[in-house]
Amino acid sequence: MKKIIAATDFSADALNAVNYAADMALSIDAKLVLLHVCQLPLSFGDVPVAVYLDELVKESEKDIEYLKEQLSKRMNGKLTIETLVKTGAFYEELEDACEEQLPYAVVTGSQGKTATQRMLFGSHAVYAMQHLKWPLITVPANATYSSIKNIGFACDFDGVIETTPVDEIKMLVNDFNASLHILNTGKEDEFKPEIVFQSGMLQEMLAALNPKYHFINNQNVEEGILQFAQQNNIDLLIVLPKKHSFIDKLIHKSHTKQLVLHSHVPVMALHEV
Repeated sequence: MKKIIAATDFSADALNAVNYAADMALSIDAKLVLLHVCQLPLSFGDVPVAVYLDELVKESEKDIEYLKEQLSKRMNGKLTIETLVKTGAFYEELEDACEEQLPYAVVTGSQGKTATQRMLFGSHAVYAMQHLKWPLITVPANATYSSIKNIGFACDFDGVIETTPVDEIKMLVNDFNASLHILNTGKEDEFKPEIVFQSGMLQEMLAALNPKYHFINNQNVEEGILQFAQQNNIDLLIVLPKKHSFIDKLIHKSHTKQLVLHSHVPVMALHEV
């Protein structure tokens, strides 16, 4: 049975992502695994670490069981839900959970409870997007799941044969019975024979899905992608965080969060084959 891991810090935005994950899980007959990672603060004052951690875990277990109960009611008992509480660094514990659960996808919100936590949780989401080998979906605060009818795939046509996870893309499109839109994120004046060859190979690799191809004609590529997604009702945007690729370049720009963390469209990171 497929599993979807929903990582939560019990904030309102995280709850929205959990609801999104639950609705997605139900739509593809998957099990939902709620995950919370207890992270120790930098300062403990006079409280012994062991005592503080024990109380933190107990409180988190109580919170996640309550979340499970409320979620089960919301889903009318139609969804199988499991809970998992871990202690340690967020990414490492998320990675361990994925190794244990072998998820279809991981779903997380992009913000936390407070201003500081919003920054930290957002950083966790971006870091996980770059490094987690399992499919990861970041859900914007106001996004809700109804269905996934249109999937956008942002591609720079660079090394597509070696890096495009064709099987994963085919599985997604088929599981959701969606239309695939391939968004060319390269620059028009950079079209070279190699780029033409790579685009031709991608067309051949994904021909069975009958994708539609679009050129993002905007000097600000990420802005162009967001505009296209909004105007064309894209329900899920796929990016490939490979080295020297689109998302990797964006990570070092101040407006990265516009796409990854503040997009109105859920963003999924898939990794190289």
